[in-house]
Parts: sequence; structure tokens; C-alpha cells
Amino acid sequence: MLRLVTDAASRDCSGVTRRDFLEAGTLGLGGLSLSSLLSARARAATAGVDFVRDRAVVLLFLSGGASHIETFDPNMDAPAPYHSTTGEVRTPIPGVSFGGTFPRLARLARRMAVVRSFQHPVGSHEPAILHVLSGGTDTRGRGNEGFSIGSLATRLRGANHPLTGIPSYALLDSDEVDGQYRKEKARVRRGSRPGPFGAIHGPFRPDGSGPAIEDMRLTIEHGRLADRRGLLSALDRMRRAVEKGDQLAAADRYRRQAFDLLLGSASAAFDLSGEPRAILERYDTSSISIGHKKFRPSNLGTLMLMARRLCEAGCGFVTVHSAGWDMHADGNNPGIVKGMEMLGTTVDIAVSAFLEDLEARGLADRVLLVITGDFGRTPKINKRGGRDHWARLGTLAFAGGGLRMGQVIGRSNRRVEEPATEPVTPHHLMATVLHTLFDIGELRIARGIPSDMMRLVEEAEPIGELF
Repeated sequence: MLRLVTDAASRDCSGVTRRDFLEAGTLGLGGLSLSSLLSARARAATAGVDFVRDRAVVLLFLSGGASHIETFDPNMDAPAPYHSTTGEVRTPIPGVSFGGTFPRLARLARRMAVVRSFQHPVGSHEPAILHVLSGGTDTRGRGNEGFSIGSLATRLRGANHPLTGIPSYALLDSDEVDGQYRKEKARVRRGSRPGPFGAIHGPFRPDGSGPAIEDMRLTIEHGRLADRRGLLSALDRMRRAVEKGDQLAAADRYRRQAFDLLLGSASAAFDLSGEPRAILERYDTSSISIGHKKFRPSNLGTLMLMARRLCEAGCGFVTVHSAGWDMHADGNNPGIVKGMEMLGTTVDIAVSAFLEDLEARGLADRVLLVITGDFGRTPKINKRGGRDHWARLGTLAFAGGGLRMGQVIGRSNRRVEEPATEPVTPHHLMATVLHTLFDIGELRIARGIPSDMMRLVEEAEPIGELF
């Protein structure tokens, strides 16, 4: 008899740990234990109350602090310097415009909802990133409390999809060459932390570091696997002599699934070679070089396409990192005009391709896109042509997820300095994600959820206009 010994405190709400999944490939019979785990996960998903919705969230995080003015609140009716330096693009929604580097997104505005009253109290990069990515549970962004929104969602949902086995939480970032971009990448990775939930609820990173692609790769040679598969088949034939009924048919399903997973079907979500050429071209941002001291071709389009594929494969929360939005116009960063022409254009191409792709594939209501960053930028341009840190207003936008789109939520004041309406905070952002991914009413009566976590879920107030 084979048995896994795991830390019960690290279990998800279905009773299975990510460590179970990771260790399956090292056990003596290869896929045997993994198939049992997958079967157990599926049984758990159908037992009692099912509060997990068939939805996913993609969080596009613009690290460095994207200007709220040059993205979704251009404020062109105000006098200089309190309006967008890149102009504006009118949208199909009367009276609503986006920043001048977003012409494609402006055409898709009816599929989006932008928030013009998003704020929080943290004005320094790393603490702000930790604060926003934690949904405010890290109150000061010191890294000594709270957890990322993705980790909370994964703690409730389970560390892996019960049918595909793919991790429920992923972080997609790039191999950065610019020193400033590397700093921001490290900050976002820290902000994506699981905190008290443990490493099994941290993000899967397909770059080969941390709990990465190796998590999904069998650790024995294919020849030895074939021998073990033969042994497993022999054991099955013996068991068939004494077992009857549907349970055996179900076991066949999970056994096949386990072998497919270990031999690479889950990691196939990262293989873009099968995508139609037209789709690859639509997402392609590589013609745009990004950086300040050192440059590389932008791969944001590739990351957004990969995010779509991960959601299709069963991943529930994907963070996509876009670095370089700290546009001070100093030695480490470009000014607003140059920076937005560079990074704003990559977002316009990649996100519009993503939204159109979701629509074409019938996924628009199943995937919620969130766009945000550390904080916003100062309403006044500094003497070098940049904007500095400004936490009293920030960038926040949504698309899809079955929520109410085609609207502007909240309003900034005349000088785009602070909300003129009730502020939207990272707490509201976290609650909106939770209400998208989970049936909160069913969650309240589910078994096995810690009381402090349930209290957090129940007290979280989503952005009402979206529901």
C-alpha cells in the first residue's frame, strides 16, 4: 500500500495538498499515486457544496505605477498640466475617452469598465505593490502580514485543477535586462506571496525557478516509466477480477489523466506552436523595444496569449507582469510621453488581442481581466517631463468575467488629484475577484474553511456597480 504523508495545515478546501501533486512523480509506481489524487480531488469537488464558479481571473500588473491620467482618465477638458500629455481617444461610450496610446482598447470600451476613484495610502514602490497585490491584507506593505489575492483564491479553490492537474495560480513575467525592470520583477514576485497559507498556494512560475515547470515533470526516464506502466496494467488486470461497477471505469479515466499530465499535457498549455499564425501575429508586440538603459523586444503579447491558454487549461488566477511604468524622466526611467508610446502601445496591442480572442472563443464571460499597478502618477508634470508617485488616485480597469461592462465607475476631481466620489480600494478589488470566482452564498455553508478566512470573505465588499 502506498501512502503520502503531508502537512494537514497546508491542505486546500478539497483536502488535497499541492505537495501531494508535486511528489506524485517521485513515487515508486509513477502515475499510480497521482491518479489516486486526481480521483480524490474530483470526488471532493462533487461532494457537499460546490462554491467554485467556472471562471478565471487574469491580473495584468503594470509595475512602477502607471499614470491614471494617460491610461483611463485623460481629463482633456481641464487646463494644462492637469490632463493627458498623450492626448485622448474617444470611445463608443458617450463622453468617455482613454489615453492617446490606447486606440484599440478605446474601440473595445463597451467590453470594459474603468474605475476613476481607485486609491490607497501607500506611496513607495515595494510597499504599494505588496499592499495592492494583497488586496489590502498587507495593510502597510511591509511583507509581515497578509497574502496575495491569487493565493487566497487558490487556498479556496485548491492548488491544482481537479481534472487537468494544472496549478490554480500562475505568475507570468519576463527575463528582464534593464536594471529597473529587474527590481520591479522582484517586487511583484514578493507581492505574489502566499503568506500564512504556505508555499503550495504560491504562484506557479514557468521560467524554471521556484515551483516551476519541473513541478509538472516526471523525475524518472521514459523507459522506466514504460516498465512501471506495464506493472500497473498487470496489477489492474488482477484487480479487474475482483472489482466491478463504475468505480473501475472512473479509475481508468484518472489513470489516463495522470499519465497524460506527467508526460506533458498540462505543460502543453505553455507551448504556443499550435496556435494559428493569425493569432500569433495579432498578439505580437516584439516589434516594440522596451527598457531605458537596456532594451529588449516586448513579449507582453506572448504573456497574454499564454494567460488565455492557462485559463483554458483550468488555471484560476494568472498574474501577468508588465514592468517599466515608473515614468519619472530620470536616470532610471523615461518620461511620460516616451514611456507611454513604448509601454502604452504594448498594452494596447496585447490587451485588445486578448479581449478579442476571448470573445471569439466564447470565453469573455468566463475570464475577468483586471488591469492595475502600484499607484498613479502626480497630476503635475515634473520639470524633466515625467510624473512622480501618487497613491491618492491610481489605474484600475476590468473586462469580461460576466460582470457589467461599458461603464465608468467613480469620478476624479477637476485636477485628477483624488476621488470626487467614494474611493475604491484594494479591499474592494479583492472582494470583486472573490465574488467573481466563487459563489459566496454557497461558500458560507461549505465545510472545512477556517473561520478567520470565512470572516474575511464575508466582510469583503465588492465594487457594487460591476454586479
